[in-house]
Amino acid sequence: MITLEQINDYRRKTFRLSKPVCSLEEAIEYVNERGFIFFWPIKEILLPSLWVSVAGDRPVPNTHDDPAHVTWRWKDAMLSESVWYYAKILRKKATLISLELAPYFYALTENYGDIENDHLTQYYQGKITQEAKAVYEALLYHGALDTLRLRKEAHLSSPGNDARFNKALTDLQADFKILPVGVAEVGAWRYAFIYDLTARKFPSIVEKARWISEETAYATILLTYLTSVGAATFQHIYKVFLWNTTWIHKTLAHLSSQRQILVENVAGQGEEWYCVPQIIDK
Repeated sequence: MITLEQINDYRRKTFRLSKPVCSLEEAIEYVNERGFIFFWPIKEILLPSLWVSVAGDRPVPNTHDDPAHVTWRWKDAMLSESVWYYAKILRKKATLISLELAPYFYALTENYGDIENDHLTQYYQGKITQEAKAVYEALLYHGALDTLRLRKEAHLSSPGNDARFNKALTDLQADFKILPVGVAEVGAWRYAFIYDLTARKFPSIVEKARWISEETAYATILLTYLTSVGAATFQHIYKVFLWNTTWIHKTLAHLSSQRQILVENVAGQGEEWYCVPQIIDK
């Protein structure tokens, strides 16, 4: 049996509560160390975030002068670089993924490296919308575009298309088809993301994913997650990834059989927890 105190002690280190991130260089190292994190903390979802690693465990303020909002500048400055993968991925929220781990996420998608036809297959199967198809093809045929130009080329410029356009952007990011690659000074706010195709920005991710099986991808991602949080319940895991429950059970059983994780009871808690041995060995 382990205790919540042991788990919290472990997370103070992995969430960087005891030693905050203080620079862009440290932020890059942190993403590489953890494998993947949220940009902002997401309520009731157990996962480290860049905000918490810098600001501590406190709500994100509405004011723009909070010192921890330096994270926003770091994120924008790195969009055009190749230091991490940033897009709306987990729970369709802003996620930072190390370039080492990104191919494992990509391997779980229905993208197979054929950038001109993969989306068509999904469209004809009813898995992506007409708007998502239009946005993807605008980038496919015109190259990287800022949000305003992208709306125009996708024929979604009218105010009535706001929700459909934004949903298309989010869905395509979550499926590793597109991602923001820069910021343009356009529009009323003089601020808009520039988007491009994932396969064009990061061809190495696509190539590496070819050789990764589903089983390996699930196991690598899940073990990385548990190494970040120390211990988690089945519900914690499901809430983060929204994977098919059969795959979660199968992967947990595999990791447990390899002694890479342990199944433990937590004092005062009524369900099984899956933890990394480091908590007990500490």
